[in-house]
Amino acid sequence: MPSLEFLVASGIGVVTACGIYLLLRGRTFPVVLGLTLLGYAVNVFIFAMGRLWSDAAPILTREAPVADPLPQALVLTAIVIGFATTGFIIELALRSRHETGTDHVDGEEAQQHASAREGSTP
Repeated sequence: MPSLEFLVASGIGVVTACGIYLLLRGRTFPVVLGLTLLGYAVNVFIFAMGRLWSDAAPILTREAPVADPLPQALVLTAIVIGFATTGFIIELALRSRHETGTDHVDGEEAQQHASAREGSTP
């Protein structure tokens, strides 16, 4: 039976791979989804590196072990920054769609690109 660490690491790896795959797509919406998935994978990675503390006080005392609050603070900050960045990227994608008339990342349809190459060769 696989350990919990292996399952968490595998889950982070799968989400990261899906995010990279979506980043390499040609349209803007999958790129935005890919960036969001990568952000989620990084957040879970940071949270997992902080360990799960059971029976640990959240406030410093002399008698009991204390849980580390830094990973939770980092993930909370990353969630807020990721939300703002996602909103900004969506706005850029909408503006690009309005300006170019297409939702391809490079601003050109793939078929137009292919037909332009075919027309330019003698």
